Amino acid sequence: MSASAWQDLVDPLRLQAWMDGQGLGSGPITSAIRLTGGTQNLLMRFQRDAASYVLRCPSAGARVEIHQGFRREARLLKALADTAVPHARLLAHCDDDGVLGAPFYLMAPVDGFTATPAPLPEPYASDSHWRQRMGLSMVDALLRLGEVDVAAVGLGDFGKPAGFLARQMPRWLQHLERCHEHSGWPGPQALPDVRRIADWLEARLPAKSTTGLIHGDYHFGNVMFRHDAPALAAVIDWELATLGDPLLDLGWLVATWPDAEGCGAGTIRIQPSAGLPSTAALIEHYRARSERDLGDIGWYIVLAQFKLGIMLEASYARSCAGKASAATGAQHHASARRLLGQALATIEVT
Repeated sequence: MSASAWQDLVDPLRLQAWMDGQGLGSGPITSAIRLTGGTQNLLMRFQRDAASYVLRCPSAGARVEIHQGFRREARLLKALADTAVPHARLLAHCDDDGVLGAPFYLMAPVDGFTATPAPLPEPYASDSHWRQRMGLSMVDALLRLGEVDVAAVGLGDFGKPAGFLARQMPRWLQHLERCHEHSGWPGPQALPDVRRIADWLEARLPAKSTTGLIHGDYHFGNVMFRHDAPALAAVIDWELATLGDPLLDLGWLVATWPDAEGCGAGTIRIQPSAGLPSTAALIEHYRARSERDLGDIGWYIVLAQFKLGIMLEASYARSCAGKASAATGAQHHASARRLLGQALATIEVT
């Protein structure tokens, strides 16, 4: 990243002055590198005074709700500091929009890699046992997340868990309806019967639901793995985190899991994929290590397929209006059809 590009993204003098006030080094910001990390935010690593930092903040012009989400993320990362959940360590956060034009936070760099969409590095690429362990380690991280005492870490008001599952179907049907706002979107008729899936989910709502901290978008693209061991280095991208039923995160992991060719939901691609645990193995690994009742796990998987399918279709709708990549939109549309088709196939045999 050139000096001019860095200064176009973030005012270095303002950031330096703020860091001075936080006791985070001295002198100029150097070696700024923009990292991948979403389309609606800026993720950048840099050095100051021989220490490394990662800056995360909304992109210029981001909506107010995006700003609010960053404040929630900073609060969550701070709360996770003394838990067993693998995460990036929060160093400092700023709620004052006057510093960089938006709320932001600094975190310690994570020594790890994201497995998708690039080919796996060694020894993951050549050792199927490492690939098996990397998959099971994703379940282990979910188990640690589900063990967090939200009241003890100050997150007792982080969401509205009462009625969480019952709210999902009408909320996401409304989300799909709003896709009509994007010109060029052909409408939901190209999708499997989402209304039927929603009705099935509502009719079979689990009688009991536990409350815990959930990630909300848990898949291969939102975790980083260690280089030195087949284990998670960090769970990342907490924008959708809230209080809800932790089994939905497990259902989401299953719904997005790569198939025999290494293709998962959306743009998830794992290569090579041979040796990854099966979805049944993921569920059994969770079941053997949790006191939660997994008798309704099929329902949570269908809910995840329903919800994610609509989210991906919304991405396709934006691409139809020229607000997102046409190629990615088409890929998301195909994935939405596949996910909703899988959900429909389940309800037809249940």
